[in-house]
Amino acid sequence: MKVICVGRNYVKHIEELKNQKPDEPVIFLKPDSSILPKNQPFFIPPFSNDVHFETELVFRIDKVGKHISKKFASKYYSTFTLGIDFTARDLQQKLKEKSLPWELSKGFDGSCFVSNQWLNVSDFNLNDIHFSLLQNENRVQKGNSSEMIYSIDEIIAYVSQFFTLKIGDLIFTGTPAGVGPVHIDDELKGFVENENLFNLKIK
Repeated sequence: MKVICVGRNYVKHIEELKNQKPDEPVIFLKPDSSILPKNQPFFIPPFSNDVHFETELVFRIDKVGKHISKKFASKYYSTFTLGIDFTARDLQQKLKEKSLPWELSKGFDGSCFVSNQWLNVSDFNLNDIHFSLLQNENRVQKGNSSEMIYSIDEIIAYVSQFFTLKIGDLIFTGTPAGVGPVHIDDELKGFVENENLFNLKIK
């Protein structure tokens, strides 16, 4: 099972990190060992002093596919949820300065949180999904799927040129503006529309 992530997919997030808008999807992977076990808190790793939350819509692949065209991409998923791409921002910055890959800052153990609650795609307009994150009851991120530079169908069409998509693969579609650091004893709450999909403790 692969965790495929899209970076720089919301313009305001690109601006807040002072990055350049990409000409094509920015793709990176998280290993399966990065997935936070169900019902466990997130533990801040000892190698970082600046771990950030990045809340994202996450889609789960339903069937095997390769070289999928955009017009058929919707046949490869039926559910989605919310996740957090935890990022060791200080480590990522050091890697970026040396033009090195991001995996150490993005793929460490526990860095991939996925809600246990999945939603049916058929119940939503995929071009108008509101989602948000509360940190200690303060709303720190809010986004809408309409703000994505690349839609889930475009992402699938692009990624499947390079990787065979398999059942159970997860696609993180990028984070909106408002990312920030987590601290011990924080509580994060994720919402799609008004539905609370997760409560996550930080240790």
